[in-house]
Amino acid sequence: MNQISDFIIKDKRVFIRADLNVPMQSGIISSENRIKASLPTIRYALRAGAKVMVTSHLGRPVEGHFTEKDSLAPVAEYLSKELSQPVSLIKEWTQKSFTVESGELVVLENCRFNVGEKANDKSLAELYAKLTDVFVMDAFGTAHRKQASTYGIAEFCPKVCAGLLFKSELEALEKVISEPKLPMVAIVGGSKISTKLTILDKLSDKVDQLILGGGIANTFLKAQGFNIGKSLCEDDFIPSAKKIIHKLESRGASLPRVTDVVCGKNLNEKEPAVIKSIHEVLEDDMIFDLGPKSMISISEKIKQAKTILWNGPIGVFEFKQFSSGTETLAHAVANSMAFSLAGGGDTIAAIESYGMENNLSYVSTAGGAFLEFVEGKKLPAIEILERRTN
Repeated sequence: MNQISDFIIKDKRVFIRADLNVPMQSGIISSENRIKASLPTIRYALRAGAKVMVTSHLGRPVEGHFTEKDSLAPVAEYLSKELSQPVSLIKEWTQKSFTVESGELVVLENCRFNVGEKANDKSLAELYAKLTDVFVMDAFGTAHRKQASTYGIAEFCPKVCAGLLFKSELEALEKVISEPKLPMVAIVGGSKISTKLTILDKLSDKVDQLILGGGIANTFLKAQGFNIGKSLCEDDFIPSAKKIIHKLESRGASLPRVTDVVCGKNLNEKEPAVIKSIHEVLEDDMIFDLGPKSMISISEKIKQAKTILWNGPIGVFEFKQFSSGTETLAHAVANSMAFSLAGGGDTIAAIESYGMENNLSYVSTAGGAFLEFVEGKKLPAIEILERRTN
C-alpha cells in the first residue's frame, strides 16, 4: 500500500483519519497514549508543509446529535500544547466551508456526529473526499470498520495512503502472525471463551505454548477435568476447549500446567485471597488468579520464547489481591528477549499500571482491529488501501 512518504504533500490538503478516541473523565483526558501514537504522522505532514486536517471518533454519540462529552475539543487543546502551535476545532465541518494554510493543523469535530458516518454513506464519503488531496489512514484501531471516514473516503479521494502509525501496527502484527520466530507463546485472557474462540483456534495452529487467563482459563481447566467450584465458566464451550487442547497436543504444543490458583468466595475489593492447589478447590470457591507456583512455570516458558503475543490479563488485576499473576506475567514479558506484542484495553491498562509500557517490543493501540487481524480476517481499511495503491 502507498505510504505517506510516497507523496509530495507540500501545500496539499491532507486529511488524516486518526484514532484519538481517548478515555475522558469530566472532560479531562485520562490517558494520552492514542494521541501520542498519532503524533508522528501529524508532525510529518506539518513539517512537509501540508494543509493538515485530522479527525477521529470519540465515544459513542448518536449521529446528528452534538454532545459536549464526545467533543474533540480537549484533544485539539492537547495537540496545540504538544505541537506548540494554534490548533482550531472545526465544528459542523461537513456543512460549511473552511480553509487551512500550509503548515497549519485543524481538528475536524468527532466524525461520528455526522449522519451516515457509521453506515459508510456514499454521499458523505464523497463530501469528505472533496475536502482533500491526500487521504491518510492512520487509525489502525478502526481498520475493521467500513465507515465513511475509514473506508468510503478512500474510494473517492485522489490519493490514498497509510500513516506512520498504521504502518507500524501492521508491521508488528505481521511479524507475530505471519513470520513468528519460534518458540512462540500466546497469552490470551478474558472472561468469555465465546468472544475469543476464533482467535484461540487460530493461535493453536501456530504457538508452542498457549497461556490462558480469566474465565477462559477456567473453562479450559474444567475441560481438563479439574473442579473449578463456582468460577466463571462457559460450559457450552467445553467441547471447543477440548478440541483446542487436542490440536495443541497433536502438534507437540501445550497449555502450561496449572498447579495452584488464587481463590475467593465473592468478587470484591475486600475479599481475602486464598492460594490453593488446583486439586483443593471447593464447590463454593471462585478462581480469580493463577497461583505463584503456576506463574513460576509460566515465566520460564516466556523466558524461552522468541515471539510473544499478549491479549488479556491473567487474573482480576483490578483488585490488588488478585493481581499477582498479571503483574508476574508483565515482568516476565518485559524481561524477555523475545519480540513481544501486546494489545487490548485491559492488557494496556495492566502494562501501564506496572510501568512496563516501554519494556515491550510493541504495544498496540488497536482493540477490535487487533483481534480481528489475529483471527485472520481481512480488514476493510487494509483492503481499500491495497486496492488504491498507485
